[in-house]
Amino acid sequence: YFLHIVDQAIVSLNTRFEQYEGYEKIFGFLFTSDRLRSLDDKSLLVACVNLEDALKSGEHKDIDGLELCCELLFLQGSLQKSMGPLDILNFLKKRSLIYPNAVIAYRILLTIPVTVASAERSFSKLKLLKSYLRSTMTQERLNGLATIALENDVLEKINYEDLIEDFISRNTRRMLLFGRK
Repeated sequence: YFLHIVDQAIVSLNTRFEQYEGYEKIFGFLFTSDRLRSLDDKSLLVACVNLEDALKSGEHKDIDGLELCCELLFLQGSLQKSMGPLDILNFLKKRSLIYPNAVIAYRILLTIPVTVASAERSFSKLKLLKSYLRSTMTQERLNGLATIALENDVLEKINYEDLIEDFISRNTRRMLLFGRK
């Protein structure tokens, strides 16, 4: 049993590292201002064209690789040392008319989840909820329980006394049975 768990952990880690490597190949040149500045013109052009190809869907493309390259070449001299992608995006947003492709590239970079951990947690919680005894529950109740399980931090902040009082006050019969004096 233990070896099976270790094997699953190793496979999961290998999969995630492969995802990170793929992400780094496409977006790696945008990770920091130091990395962006370290590229020569030819390397930057190749990276921008690769990013354009990665973001292309059929004939539709989110960015133009050549224009992005020109924008980033101009941007290289303006950036401070050791800026992260969020700092660079904030810098670019103030100048979005000058760097439209760069703004789009950094927005995509910062919104793509590197892992699918939240989705994995959702399915893991769903397996716990959908046990043999609960297999007959309605979809609405299952969705409610899944939301409660996933948003546990919000649930901990709820004042249950007020919730119970509100529930009791909505029905006269409940007030007689559960009414608090």
